[in-house]
Amino acid sequence: MLGIPGGLRWIAKHQPLEFSENRRFVDQLEPEGLRGLPTRAIKWKHEHLFEPAGTGATTVSDRIESNVPRRQIEQMLAYRHRQLAADFAAHRGAAEAGLAPQVIAVTGSSGLVGEALCAFLSTGGHRVIKLVRRAPASPDERRWDPDNPAENLLEGCDAVIHLAGASIFGRFTQEHRQAVLKSRIGPTRSLALLASRSGVSTFVSASAIGIYGASTGPEAVEESDAQPAQSGDFLVEVVQGWEEAARASGARSSQRPNQNWRRANAQRRHAGGALRPLFAAGVGGKLGSGQQRLSWIGLDDLLDIYLRALWDGQLSGPVNAVAPHMASNAEFTNALARALKRPAFIPVPEAAPKVLLGSQGARLLALADQWVIPRKLLDAGHVFRNERIEAELAHSLGAS
Repeated sequence: MLGIPGGLRWIAKHQPLEFSENRRFVDQLEPEGLRGLPTRAIKWKHEHLFEPAGTGATTVSDRIESNVPRRQIEQMLAYRHRQLAADFAAHRGAAEAGLAPQVIAVTGSSGLVGEALCAFLSTGGHRVIKLVRRAPASPDERRWDPDNPAENLLEGCDAVIHLAGASIFGRFTQEHRQAVLKSRIGPTRSLALLASRSGVSTFVSASAIGIYGASTGPEAVEESDAQPAQSGDFLVEVVQGWEEAARASGARSSQRPNQNWRRANAQRRHAGGALRPLFAAGVGGKLGSGQQRLSWIGLDDLLDIYLRALWDGQLSGPVNAVAPHMASNAEFTNALARALKRPAFIPVPEAAPKVLLGSQGARLLALADQWVIPRKLLDAGHVFRNERIEAELAHSLGAS
């Protein structure tokens, strides 16, 4: 996908007639839902060429015919080069650690993380089985009933990565809270028990740093720290139940114990999320005092961490999937503004999130103050692609 000035978005469509296995594929840019606009004004044809360059090496070349500004094309190619090099390094490291091609079942494959993870694992030589709740559309999809999964659902699978769950973002009404709970506890337990019976060697379940509470206090917390006992924090209760359900998979394998990955909010490849349009328009700014701490993770780093879960038998139980360096809300907004080359001087009052999320939603989500460190990953010597928010946003937004 390519961003065009003015906020328009275009999608590059694969040209199957111009495909040559291991040698060439071609993308042609097509407009995405731009009614009434002169969509033929922008031209784009991208040929990706591959040539042998000695043992274990390939030369990748690009041939582009377009009237898109040269600078924008150069930024896109620079981003892709960084992305390819880092992806290859991650897969090479996993192979050197002993990870052979596996069959991996993934739930939540249509979400932000799931979609990216399936593509990442597939390009690394693994077969991904998407567990979906509709009729399968391909041989690599299987229909999954979250409440009562079929006994043969995981047949032939080496690992399960369980990401599915209703979004926690929204007003914390009774209906919303029930949807969050129902989509996590029961389905996770059912899938974990099935994985145990099916002999799956690795069961990886998404979790969340919400287990540490909306405010972690003045010091950083890590996996071994005690959890709030009677906090009354809805997300603490959700994640505690979620992780307990995942433990139903048992030890199953001496090599691959159960893993609960406590994720922070993942920064998108086109980062900034809902805030980006405001900052791009020059009307962004910190939220309230800007002192609340944000534990975060880059999407690419999160994919690397899930890949590590498949080969690192020393990681078990809860693992914090967060970047090593948290950022304050003010630091995050300033980094986003710099990456977009826009100012960030219009503060957002603390009352504003309550209009959208309600009092509880604002406290648990928008105004959360969490300082979490990935102690187990750091002790394991894990290398992050981007440890600081400035580097992550600059990469994701093509500013580096």
